[in-house]
Amino acid sequence: MINRQGFPEGFLWGGAIAANQAEGGFDAGGKGWSTADMVPYFEKKDYTNLRELMHVTSATVEKAMAHHSAKGYPKRYGIDFYHRFKEDIALFAELGFKTFRLSINWPRIFPNGYDAEPNEEGLRFYDEVFDELNRHGIEPLVTLSHYEMPMSLVLKYNGWAGREVIGHFVRYAETVMTRYKDKVKYWLTFNEINTTIIEPFTGGGIIEDRVDNVMQASYQALHHQFVASSLVTEKARQINPQFKIGCMLARMIHYPATSKPEDVLQAQIDNQLNLLHTDVQVRGSYPTFMARYWADHGISIVMEPGDEEILKKHTVDFISFSYYTSLVSAVNPEEYGVTGGNLYSTIKNPNLERTEWGWQLDPIGLRVALKELYDRYQLPLFVVENGLGAKDTVEADGSINDDYRIDYLRKHITQMKEAVMDGVDLMGYTNWGAIDIISASTSEMSKRYGVIYVDQDDNGQGTLNRYKKKSFGWYQKVIASNGEDLA
Repeated sequence: MINRQGFPEGFLWGGAIAANQAEGGFDAGGKGWSTADMVPYFEKKDYTNLRELMHVTSATVEKAMAHHSAKGYPKRYGIDFYHRFKEDIALFAELGFKTFRLSINWPRIFPNGYDAEPNEEGLRFYDEVFDELNRHGIEPLVTLSHYEMPMSLVLKYNGWAGREVIGHFVRYAETVMTRYKDKVKYWLTFNEINTTIIEPFTGGGIIEDRVDNVMQASYQALHHQFVASSLVTEKARQINPQFKIGCMLARMIHYPATSKPEDVLQAQIDNQLNLLHTDVQVRGSYPTFMARYWADHGISIVMEPGDEEILKKHTVDFISFSYYTSLVSAVNPEEYGVTGGNLYSTIKNPNLERTEWGWQLDPIGLRVALKELYDRYQLPLFVVENGLGAKDTVEADGSINDDYRIDYLRKHITQMKEAVMDGVDLMGYTNWGAIDIISASTSEMSKRYGVIYVDQDDNGQGTLNRYKKKSFGWYQKVIASNGEDLA
């Protein structure tokens, strides 16, 4: 039952990471190459054009695969969660985590994606991780695909642009869900599934210079992911009817730049294109406005017989999403200044402060997003990513006084509580990230999100020792009070 006075009993407080940003061990335990292993670190100055900075071509991939060390490729070494997970989970338990969101590194299970048998060493690794979480009473929340696609599938089929990948993904998912059916209850199929449209290589494994029409290939890949997600949802319910299966969206809430009807309409269109992804996975069909959108952009989606029935029949149990910032829409965006973001840029909102990386800080936008999602779908919601990337300073006495992070989290959690009091059914909250990890967008270590500090710099140098930030004690108190003590 919804608690109109605050967070409900049993609310799932925790934190989140992704395997490709934390594990390291890129060549350990029989793991194969992943898409994340292809992304190098390089000095970045322009945070308003991250999509261009993250552009991956055939030449990028060829160079990366010829480079067999982790040096210069931060996601290959991460923060060594692969060897230090017990230490990290002990810290999560000290924080009081009820849940911990992590992903399974697909090529750690099937190194090429199409292997005849799964990699037992990889399966044993996650057995140990889940056992350690369960020993501490922490519920795993597992993402099956979080920007960690096997490179062999990229090279053979151009990633999700090839329908053949559906079968390989379903087999992988069935393998791990069967293996961990008594250790994991909550599953997410694809992380921020809309990334396939925004950044085709990161989200869909598409090498853009291998296709004639990137937009066409991206929407076709997205369709294949929708079908795969539904088929995995079907398998999950067969394996363990107690499983809870969710979708995951990068929620990009758009405000109109002005009250001009043209800007209001543009914001509506942008919001519809974002919510397309949850429409399909929750309602079981494409929204009607997509037919015109595809026609206007010369896109033709190839659907096989039975696809529409699969989407309709196997919808998700809950909706999870990331929320970091809000965006602004205008019919003539060139008239306004631009600020950066994660995988996107947006018009500057004069009413909001911005971070060094161009993120516009908008806690109230989270309440708006929660209310709109719940009004639209009437399914339980889960905020599985939310946090502040910032450069932290270690003081002479070893303290890390990240009051700016506490302020960010306090304001967003306050707005979540308001949304719950508005009647939103909210399952839980996992801040991003629980511990400092390699940045998804910029591959920096200095862009830190965690309440736990990791001693490592942008070049991979450091002791990797873990230290508690000031925000650690604050978040510990928030969890212990079920969100009541935010001082």
